[in-house]
Amino acid sequence: MLKLVEAGRREPIVTASAGNHGRAMAFAARAAGIPWTCYVPEHAPRTKLDAILALGAELRPCRDYDEAERRAKEQGARGIGTYVSPYAHPDVIAGAGTVGLEILEEMPATETVVVAIGGGGLISGVAIATGDSVETAGAEIEASTPFTTSLRAGRITEIDVGETLADGLSGNLDPDSPTFEIVRERVKRIAVVSEDDLKEAMRGVALHERLIVEGATAVAVAAVLTGKLPVRGQRTAIVLSGANIDLHRWAQIAI
Repeated sequence: MLKLVEAGRREPIVTASAGNHGRAMAFAARAAGIPWTCYVPEHAPRTKLDAILALGAELRPCRDYDEAERRAKEQGARGIGTYVSPYAHPDVIAGAGTVGLEILEEMPATETVVVAIGGGGLISGVAIATGDSVETAGAEIEASTPFTTSLRAGRITEIDVGETLADGLSGNLDPDSPTFEIVRERVKRIAVVSEDDLKEAMRGVALHERLIVEGATAVAVAAVLTGKLPVRGQRTAIVLSGANIDLHRWAQIAI
């Protein structure tokens, strides 16, 4: 957002988000004094939508994430606002890379970083920032595997998206996203976990770490917990990327 302001861009900003990106950008837009519109899946957790609204953004509900992204891009293409992708914009990827830098600053001996994958912005930034000396491994949810499917096909491939508790990871890849090539080049291992796996991971994080994590975050934990992403003997960091889940739903899973 600061880079847009520095470049003299004061027109409204538009994006699509399952919640977390929208909340962060709404906070930045309010600080910068720039109008902000966010297209969101109508089934996104209420805690995420309420937080975006509280920060003064305009919400536009859509059937699912794919529709939200399409409509946001269309608005940007019509010149009604500047479209900022939640995962494909280079500055968003660079910002995500600071997560990798912080991990290495605090734990320089880290050998592996595990990151949940949705659109690939977070794992792309982390993989670039940590470099070749650290393995960046990924995790997808069974209901939405755009990277596993596309890497197998050798190109970005449309998938059928199922219902999932990992709402922050759900949806197809933007055909123009640079994250596919970044992941193909820099991420050698991607595990796929089930809904039961991620629920068990959410319970495990609550029990052992006393932390609430949302479904999308739990996917990375589940990949390690189930052994689907073997890391035994490696100094490993798992990125916990969000805690925005409706409490009543979290309680149903945690008990």
